[in-house]
Amino acid sequence: MQDTTTDAYSTITPDGAVKRADGADFAYLPAPTVQSHAANLLTLPDGRLGCVWFGGTQEGVPDISIWFSALEPGSSQWSEPQQLSDDSTRSEQNPILFTNTDGALWLLYTAQKAGNQDTAEVRRRISTDSGRTWGEVETLFPANETGGVFVRQLPVVLPSGRLIVPIFRCITTPGEKWVGNSDDSAVMISDDAGATWTEHVLPGSLGCVHMNIQPVADGSLLALFRSRWADAIYESRSTDDGSTWSEPVPTELPNNNSSIQFTALADGRLALVYNHSRAQENTERRLSLYDEIDDDGLAEEQGQLAEPDAAAVADDGSRKAFWGTPRSPMTLAISEDSGRTWPIRRNLDVGDGYCLSNNSRDGLNREYSYPSIHQGPDGSLNIAYTYFRQAIKFVRVDPQWAYEGTQTPGGLEDGSIND
Repeated sequence: MQDTTTDAYSTITPDGAVKRADGADFAYLPAPTVQSHAANLLTLPDGRLGCVWFGGTQEGVPDISIWFSALEPGSSQWSEPQQLSDDSTRSEQNPILFTNTDGALWLLYTAQKAGNQDTAEVRRRISTDSGRTWGEVETLFPANETGGVFVRQLPVVLPSGRLIVPIFRCITTPGEKWVGNSDDSAVMISDDAGATWTEHVLPGSLGCVHMNIQPVADGSLLALFRSRWADAIYESRSTDDGSTWSEPVPTELPNNNSSIQFTALADGRLALVYNHSRAQENTERRLSLYDEIDDDGLAEEQGQLAEPDAAAVADDGSRKAFWGTPRSPMTLAISEDSGRTWPIRRNLDVGDGYCLSNNSRDGLNREYSYPSIHQGPDGSLNIAYTYFRQAIKFVRVDPQWAYEGTQTPGGLEDGSIND
């Protein structure tokens, strides 16, 4: 049984102050909410480093909104957070910052009813002054007859100007609440700077979500995926600018049904941040991601566990999404062969990764999750991820850091990985 108590919250100071330890810069971003989750980073047009995430009482509760903070070049202090969304009827999640071909900064995020991801739509706000002011909220991709539309990863702009937004489809199962068993992936493609879009569903992508696309050395596109089955990171490739994709197949790296992110570096290497963990290493599981809330908000009981069920199959033999695999360690990996292998690995944070509850108010959650990685203009790797759902942790390292040493930034644990 995973321990459900912790005193680690006393070690977190979410004041946005950037400190240095073990060859890395790190900070806990300032936030006025008891829960912070799902960060994404981007160098803004004016040179600041921007970070967006969602925060509120607990994921799925309608007070969950989008928040934004920025770090000036050369500064050691993140700005006070700014709230960018405020729909009191929906949980607003998974924000993304993206600079379009015309230089405008887009904010994309999802909005769903309670824990029903099959009601989600993708919303957009646009800024023409690097995020200092924002335009009105608009719906970019509405929910449809198949279910909800979700985003997590950054859009990609090809040399041709083609814009690709990876999405995953939260498919509605009649008579059942959404739990993720039927989710799959697609791309939304625009050849006119986002004026019109066409959807291309990936073949054989059942259970593959959070599609993350990057160009690789031969000019093709590589996509990596989170797996609902909590078995492995999956990959797919496209050789026609994203119009068609190979069927996703598992990589050598594990996945725990939690988000990942990778980026192409200026020298052609790839850098990935993920949890080096999979479900086969444990049997405890949750009923679903939202088993602690109902359609009216927080349920009376928190931290409920399902009976152990390693088989993870439904009555009809189909696979069931696996929720609750520990979300730790948080690992940085480097590939020097376009993602075929990932031999260079070093941990950013190590712990028990307890995530059988999303409750951060009472210290029940101890996950490191939902990483973002972005190479800055100076070549450094800017990384942000969820820390116990209480704060967003920011880490900045040189790519060479992954090759040297075992210390974790600001911690004492051994950061090496042994398979």
